[in-house]
Amino acid sequence: MLHNFLFPTYSNFWLSSLLLLGRILFGGMFLTHGLQKLANFGALSGSFPRVMGLNSTISLSLAIFAEVFCTLAFITGFLYRLSMLPMIFTMIMAVFVVHANDPFSAKELALLYLYIFLIMYCLGPGSFAADYFFARRG
Repeated sequence: MLHNFLFPTYSNFWLSSLLLLGRILFGGMFLTHGLQKLANFGALSGSFPRVMGLNSTISLSLAIFAEVFCTLAFITGFLYRLSMLPMIFTMIMAVFVVHANDPFSAKELALLYLYIFLIMYCLGPGSFAADYFFARRG
């Protein structure tokens, strides 16, 4: 059962194509946020919001991990559902902790990403993903 959850099989070409397109589009857009944080690490490390009692540098490092490295795994479909957990958690922290007292317009993008990532998590990567390739070979 766990194997089927981590490495689902797909028989619908169009569904897999749409999932690939979604991974590329949403992953690419999300990646830009992480690359900006990575490029400005020195400037942001002192002022990045503290989350769950962690200092700014650690919070920023974890956000970069989710927004860059996990997003690259998401786009390629490698360890798809496992790589999405930090992405989803980061958006939960952004919506409900960092921007909790802000107006809706400040948390709207994070909420949109969260919603999309939850849907993509449930649907799985599709057959045009590294996980599908590895599952077929193993």
